[in-house]
Amino acid sequence: MSRRCLWVFLLSLGVAVVHAENTIPSAQPGAAEVTQQVEQWRQHRVQRLTAPDGWLSLIGLEWLNQGDNRVGSGAGNDIVLNAGPAHLGVVHLAPDGTVRITLDKDSGATIDGKSQSQADLIDDIHAGESGKPTTVAFGTASFFVIDRDGRKGLRVKDSEASTRKHFLGLDYYPIDPSWRIVADWVPFDPPHKLEIGSVLGTIDKVDVPGKAVFQRDGHTFELLPYQEEPGGELFFVLADRTSGKETYGAARFLYAALPKDGKVVLDFNRAYNPPCAFTGYATCPLAPPENRLSIAVTAGEKKYRGSEH
Repeated sequence: MSRRCLWVFLLSLGVAVVHAENTIPSAQPGAAEVTQQVEQWRQHRVQRLTAPDGWLSLIGLEWLNQGDNRVGSGAGNDIVLNAGPAHLGVVHLAPDGTVRITLDKDSGATIDGKSQSQADLIDDIHAGESGKPTTVAFGTASFFVIDRDGRKGLRVKDSEASTRKHFLGLDYYPIDPSWRIVADWVPFDPPHKLEIGSVLGTIDKVDVPGKAVFQRDGHTFELLPYQEEPGGELFFVLADRTSGKETYGAARFLYAALPKDGKVVLDFNRAYNPPCAFTGYATCPLAPPENRLSIAVTAGEKKYRGSEH
C-alpha cells in the first residue's frame, strides 16, 4: 500500500479522517472543556461513519482480473454484486492498468452522474486535483475503482446496506481528561522510515518526522506518526493492551495537530476504530510493532458490538 494510497484510503470517504485541534493551547484545558470537545468530536465521528456513502455503506470489494470482467448481480457474471441489475456491464482492465467500463444498454446506470454507455474509470490514486474517482451509480448502489499497489478493484457501496441500516452505535470508555496528554516532540532529521502493514498483506514504508514521548503511570512511552500529505496532521496507527479484548485488535487511529514549541497533544479520548472494525470490505493499515504500547489505553472507542471479525 503506497503512501498516497493510504492518504486516499483515509480521505476519500470522509470518515476515517478525524481532525485534531489546529493549534496546541499554552495551558491544559479544564475537564469540562475537554469533555465538551470530545463529545462534539464523537458526534461528528458518527455523522461521518453513518453517512450514505460512509464506511458502513460498503457491500463489496471485488478485485479485477486483466481483460474483460462481466459485472452484475446475476450469478453468471465474473463479478457478482450484492446489488444492482443482473447485467450491469463489462469492466475491462488493460495490461497498462487502465480501466474502462461498457454499460449494458438496459442497466440504467450512470457514470459520474451522466448517462453514457462507455467511459474510462479513474481510480482513487490517480483521481487528480478533485480527489474523486470515477463513480458508477445504479439505484441506491455505486462503485469506483481503487488501486492498491497496482492491484485494481471495485469498492462497492449501497446507502441501503444492512451494516448502515442496522448500525448499533459506538461504545466508548468514559471521557478521561488525564488521557489528553501533552507529549514531548522529538524531531527526526532526516525523517526515519517506518514499515506499515495492511490487512491485504502489503508493506508500505512511510516517512516518520519525529516521535511523541510521554509518561504514564511512571513509565515512558513513544509513538511514531506519519503524515498522509505534506504539512498534514500527525497520524498514529497504534495498539495497546486493550487491543483484541476491549478494543479492536488490529489497531486504533489517532490524529494530532502539528507540534508546537516542542510539544504535541495526544488526546486518546479520540482514538477510534479503523473501517475494518465495521466491514470486511475495507483495506486497513495495521499497528506497527513500534506503536504497540505496553499499557492499557482505557480511553477512546471500544470494539464495535456488531463486528463479526
